Amino acid sequence: MSSFSRRRALLSTAGAAAGAGLLPAPAAAAREAAAAGPGPVSVQPDDARYADLISGLNQRWVAAPERIVLPTTTRQVVALVQDAVNRDKRISIRGGGHCFEDFVFNSEVEVVINMSRMNRIHFDPERQAFAVEGGATLLNVYETLYEGWGVTIPGGACYSVGVGGHVSGGGYGMLSRTHGLTVDHLDAVEVVVVDASGRARSVVAGRDPDDPNHDLFWAHTGAGGGNFGVITKYWFRTPGTTGSAPGALLPTPPAEVFVTMASWPWEDVSKAGFTALLEFYGSWLERHKDVTSPYRDMCVWLMPNHQSTGDIALIAQLDATLPDAPRLLTDFLTGLNRALGVSDTPGVPETTGATHRSTYATTQRLPWLRATRYVGTSSPTQTDPNMRGKHKSAYHRRGFTRQQIETIYEHLTRSPQSARIAGLVIPSTGGRIAEVDPAATAVAQRDSIMKVTYETYWYDESDDAANIAWVRGVYGDVYAATGGVPVPGERTDGCYVNYPDSDIGDPRYNRSSVPWHDLYFKGNYRRLQEVKRRWDPNDVFRHRQSVRA
Repeated sequence: MSSFSRRRALLSTAGAAAGAGLLPAPAAAAREAAAAGPGPVSVQPDDARYADLISGLNQRWVAAPERIVLPTTTRQVVALVQDAVNRDKRISIRGGGHCFEDFVFNSEVEVVINMSRMNRIHFDPERQAFAVEGGATLLNVYETLYEGWGVTIPGGACYSVGVGGHVSGGGYGMLSRTHGLTVDHLDAVEVVVVDASGRARSVVAGRDPDDPNHDLFWAHTGAGGGNFGVITKYWFRTPGTTGSAPGALLPTPPAEVFVTMASWPWEDVSKAGFTALLEFYGSWLERHKDVTSPYRDMCVWLMPNHQSTGDIALIAQLDATLPDAPRLLTDFLTGLNRALGVSDTPGVPETTGATHRSTYATTQRLPWLRATRYVGTSSPTQTDPNMRGKHKSAYHRRGFTRQQIETIYEHLTRSPQSARIAGLVIPSTGGRIAEVDPAATAVAQRDSIMKVTYETYWYDESDDAANIAWVRGVYGDVYAATGGVPVPGERTDGCYVNYPDSDIGDPRYNRSSVPWHDLYFKGNYRRLQEVKRRWDPNDVFRHRQSVRA
């Protein structure tokens, strides 16, 4: 067991031992729960733990529920949901804590179901698939799958993201150009739902189109969390795999990867260089969007930060076992430097564990899991729990236009923001992601070349207005030609549901004729509404941008 897993186990044990104030239950149910393991913890306002459990990563959103409940089994989740429904209490579900909007923590929520203690991961021989409970975090999943069986799923880079919402929103990460989205490897999902009579029950829905619950499965391949019920378990198995050997049922990551961390100080970047950089990046992504590209196995995140933060940054990861990998990486980094007018020679290390440093970049050759830990824990947004934030997103089918680049430059070089971090994050998409039909999963955006995030993080509530205004300003100006939002079309393709933004439902900021749900789901929204009518007819599970029947 990894040190991370051991810590989670110890925390779960400590939580169970301290779990005073369990919800009342009939004697039979109590005996059943005791036999299954530790009972659910119920934390109320007079509990010292309460303050730690009423908010997530974004400190803008804090709730005051009557209780936070932490179950350890699906049966307990059923009982907790039933209790809340019987008492007509508003429910929200916390899977990880990375929700960028107030969908989990808001003034209306009365019962928060916190899934963090349901974090077990194992191979299920009955389903011939890997079972991952809804409260597991991504690094825990990567460590367990790889250390146990040598496999992985192509999930996100941020180590502390919870699988519950990440997977249900589609899931994307450093291996997605090679292996597709996380949901492309989803085999089944277990969900606690509430029927029209108000009865809570658990349902398993599978990938097989003949499964009577298949529509519920499909909805969990991109609709996002908090829409239909409480996700208690996922099963993963890559379609088309055969046999019973677990190590052959999910993708095998590369044994070693090159990881490049680059940064170019703003004082070395001219407007012409910035423009050339973003034009080079966009054209490079357009040229290498298909699986036929030699760069199919490379993922890049370009981060044009606000000038006040000091630099423009980049992270690149490439399969180091490819015969031509050193040249491919060197050529790409050289192209970036040339665009910026930099004469630096990037270079790559030849041996495992070695590091090559140039003026602007550091490239390491690392074993895959070590690289995954390194990339996942390197961001200050993952290690600082005290920040506030605002995010917006856009899928791009083409690179930025010259006018859009000049607009971005103007906003990034305006007077300093009172922010810890502000700017754009532009990861590459394409590759295997585009090989899946847009209607096959709930993720409709399959042929984009990049997924853009506009973001800012800060500490003090007094800085809320300025930071939110900055994000709204740059986003609205970049997409001014399409009503302030990235309307699906030739160049852009809507928004990413896992980076929710309530502004796109507000006519002050979305001046297009495209509603918020079509920016997220496009033509798939009508089918999601049908799923909602069948599986959550009373709208028990809802938030500001949940699927509406």
